Amino acid sequence: MTYLAKIGELTLKGANIKEFERQLVINTRECLKGHNVDVKMRAGRLYIDCSEDAARDVEFTLDHLIGITGWAKTVTCEKNIDAISSVVYDEAVRAKKGGAATFKIEARRQDKAFPLTSYDICCQAADKTVDADILSVDVHSPDVKINVEVRDRCFVFSDVNKGCRGLPVGCSGKGLLMLSGGLDSPVAGYRMIRRGMKTECVYFHSYPYTSEEAQKKVEDLAARLADYGLETHLNIIPFTDVQMRIKEKAPEAWATLMLRVCMMKTANMLADRLNAQCIITGESLGQVASQTMDNLSVTEHFAAHPVFRPLIGMDKEEIVDTSKEIGTYDISILPYEDCCVLFSPKHPVLHASIEEAARIYASMEIDALVKDAFDRREIKQFTFQAAK
Repeated sequence: MTYLAKIGELTLKGANIKEFERQLVINTRECLKGHNVDVKMRAGRLYIDCSEDAARDVEFTLDHLIGITGWAKTVTCEKNIDAISSVVYDEAVRAKKGGAATFKIEARRQDKAFPLTSYDICCQAADKTVDADILSVDVHSPDVKINVEVRDRCFVFSDVNKGCRGLPVGCSGKGLLMLSGGLDSPVAGYRMIRRGMKTECVYFHSYPYTSEEAQKKVEDLAARLADYGLETHLNIIPFTDVQMRIKEKAPEAWATLMLRVCMMKTANMLADRLNAQCIITGESLGQVASQTMDNLSVTEHFAAHPVFRPLIGMDKEEIVDTSKEIGTYDISILPYEDCCVLFSPKHPVLHASIEEAARIYASMEIDALVKDAFDRREIKQFTFQAAK
């Protein structure tokens, strides 16, 4: 059987489009390694030929493959109008059983040697279906669209599934995602993955103040992101001693902001170790006290790498919708809180200055504890797992 996937944004890449197409093929083959499949890219379409046994894994892969706008399971036939008309008829019969009453044919003739134009294909391929009174034609609001694409072979399909869009992972460098157990950071990671960025993760754990269930929740989120980003490593940083020093030395109102600063300092070291070119956070302007304009400026001051905030202009409803779409919502809402929540002051500072933040940070004499936490990190690997 053959699956056909349509690329979208890649077609705008001009002279270097082949680099993006090659990466998309490499990623598809990596997801389906171990399966007897044939993956090719030709004329703006990704082709996957596979056996029936591999179909479930192929479909899971296409549902999670970054870089395609849609995909379909196709029926192939000979390149003549009689064969095309017969397959269209079969598709119409199947659609009628599903409740459809009207249809429309959309044709694309990539092979210009084919004797009929796209319009002619649309007209003549419908004759058998119309003559048999299976479905009636409605070119404006049909219940089902039957697609015919004439290429090296002829492909007919009616069920088009939505793709993840974006650029193939591996086209846009590497970033380090500060991953917590909440709704925001997994969505931020996904949005950067969808821009072609390979993403590694870091999580700050404060046992026993944060539970093992909280860590497991983050591991599950990292695994879910790996289904879009091919793989990721989750670096688990033991941050209990750092948080205790902050609680002891920092003014209470500054506790959360100082924690964010210490996290950023640790992320700097990890990004250097991983050769990551940026640090990714799930911050959204004004969502919580640590995400005011002034406070974001403070944490960015302590970053040694560019800080990417893909959610900065999104509201919570938009973030929730995306989390449901990518399958992280049900994990994120599990009732296990991270260290930021547990140590939040009642009245946090809202308009911090960089100068005051630097003075408080220096007064805590915390660099050695931050470095020790970095050195004691635990690393877990998560890879793409088809058809879970």
